[in-house]
Amino acid sequence: MIAVKKNGIILTKTELIFENEGVLNPAAIREGGFVHLFYRAVSEGNHSTVGYCKLMGPLEVEQRLDVPLISPEFEYEKHGIEDPRIVKIEDLYYLTYTAYDGVNALGALATSKDLIHFDKKGIIVPQITYEDFNRLAETNGPIDEKYYSFNQHNEITEKDGMKILLWDKNVIFFPRKINGKFCFFHRIRPEIQIVVKIESLDDLTEQFWRDYFIHFNDHIVLSPKKNQGISYIGGGCPPIETELGWLIIYHRVHTSLKGYVYSAGAALLDIKNPQVEIARLPYDLFKPEEIWELKGEVNNVCFSTGAVVFDDILYVYYGAADERIACASMSLSGLLKELIQNKKTR
Repeated sequence: MIAVKKNGIILTKTELIFENEGVLNPAAIREGGFVHLFYRAVSEGNHSTVGYCKLMGPLEVEQRLDVPLISPEFEYEKHGIEDPRIVKIEDLYYLTYTAYDGVNALGALATSKDLIHFDKKGIIVPQITYEDFNRLAETNGPIDEKYYSFNQHNEITEKDGMKILLWDKNVIFFPRKINGKFCFFHRIRPEIQIVVKIESLDDLTEQFWRDYFIHFNDHIVLSPKKNQGISYIGGGCPPIETELGWLIIYHRVHTSLKGYVYSAGAALLDIKNPQVEIARLPYDLFKPEEIWELKGEVNNVCFSTGAVVFDDILYVYYGAADERIACASMSLSGLLKELIQNKKTR
């Protein structure tokens, strides 16, 4: 097994109104010797904005804003901007997040040229009911029965006068175009899906998603391993390009007597065709063990959302117990070696 070092807590909540309930689930991107963190800041009533912190190297806090960097402006995000991820594609930064309006949680996008000013592009995932999704997805055969249990909201179709939609979260772009096309993950529980070969984000039309769902099973890139006790999985950090493939740090959710336990997993996808899984660790990369991971706003959570590399060390930033931000590190080459020893059998 790969040796993982828990580096401890990086950020904690403060008395500032916008982050007095918790800080968690940061996007991370390295620029030279600095790491920029864009984290979910939670205020009373579970309202979320995006806070900002700059690290000198992977662990030392150098600067932290005392006001949110990104706040809700539109109806679709009026209750919160949650769980950001960030990549740079060519000369533009793509920050994705979950937009929560108090009823629906859907993947949205903002772009920036300077990491200071962000241009919101709106929701980029389909806005569809579970019933319509299920009807389309089963056109060419059955889908996993867990889609029903996780997404039909106890068959309630409206709340607070709003239609309940299919929750589609964890939108994560690849950090470069593949064959000149955009590629990104998204997650409808319990599996991780992938969108490939998008010329422009304008292509994500209602008709695009209709065709996508008709061939839904073709777009599932990672499924939970039921023999490992995994209930569902979801995207974690943006993919990291390596000589052996795209390294994916994702989250694995175990069911326990005390509820769900969120841990980190690792997988490897084909560099030219990321729809193809090459290898996956058959165990947790790391899991809740320390007190700051076991006890908090939500117990038993390590939720990885950002990663950077310094030399051969991979640093993974994660929300710990939904209340604070911590970091774990490991040898990148060692992790790749361990993954290759667990290649997927055809």
